[in-house]
Amino acid sequence: MSTPGDVRRPSTSKPSAKATPAAGPNPKAADEAKPKVADEAKPAPAARAKTGSTSRAGAKTAAGKPAGSRPAGGKTAGKGPVRSGGGKGRKPITPVKVSQTRNWGPIALFTAAVVLAVGIVGFGAWQVFKAGNKPTWQEQVKGIDGLVNYFETKPDMLKAGNHKNGVLTYEVDPPVGGTHNPIWQNCNGDVYSAQIPKEQAVHSLEHGAVWVTYRPDLPKDQVDALADKVKDRTFMLMSPYPGLDKPISLQAWGYQLKVDNANDGRIDEFITALRQNATQEPQASCGNGITETGATPIDLQPGA
Repeated sequence: MSTPGDVRRPSTSKPSAKATPAAGPNPKAADEAKPKVADEAKPAPAARAKTGSTSRAGAKTAAGKPAGSRPAGGKTAGKGPVRSGGGKGRKPITPVKVSQTRNWGPIALFTAAVVLAVGIVGFGAWQVFKAGNKPTWQEQVKGIDGLVNYFETKPDMLKAGNHKNGVLTYEVDPPVGGTHNPIWQNCNGDVYSAQIPKEQAVHSLEHGAVWVTYRPDLPKDQVDALADKVKDRTFMLMSPYPGLDKPISLQAWGYQLKVDNANDGRIDEFITALRQNATQEPQASCGNGITETGATPIDLQPGA
């Protein structure tokens, strides 16, 4: 029975439908009682993966709540979950390999140019080497078998500069030097089909020409072969010469070579060694001479 003035206050506790077992709190109920964090507040999987170095047990605060969860009322203490910069983000783009074929055209041209340049340089170097080691024309003359050097056997007959008109007599036939006509025979690759005056041919030798003579009965193919060595070459002349003791005879001032055949290699050796080199007047020309044929000299300057 209540006493007067004993006022009972209504209980504010809600009747519990079920009694809580005395054994201890129910884990499931405790989890349900915790405030739930909205899905959008949860950190991204990538962020959780990056911060996963901490165990779940160590991630709880002193109050027993998971770190980063919202407090009661649904608001977070910060500005929201911070996304880690190391998240997956956009997947890297795999570079596309483009198959390129080698362009062999320019490479071949470049290689050819290099080979050509090396060849040109090598050829030039070889020519310089040969020029520096080339024997003198006097040494070449000594190497020609059968050549007669009258500077060694008859030097007195080779005095140059003596001019005389009319028919002259020579110790050597055909003559290789000595007194001669004041006018020379033209000797710029001239091929005469008839005999020419020997007195004027000797004057041509003084200027440095090689005079090729042959017997009139020499076969035509032999004559043509000789002509090919004379035509269009300066300081060269050719003519038949009756009475030769050999089919072919070559003359330069002071030198002579007689052979049997126009294909004899010594002919070219003689021309190469002595053409212009045997000159007694280095500045003299082979042009502006006479071109007339015949055995008798043409005296254009009587008494000179």
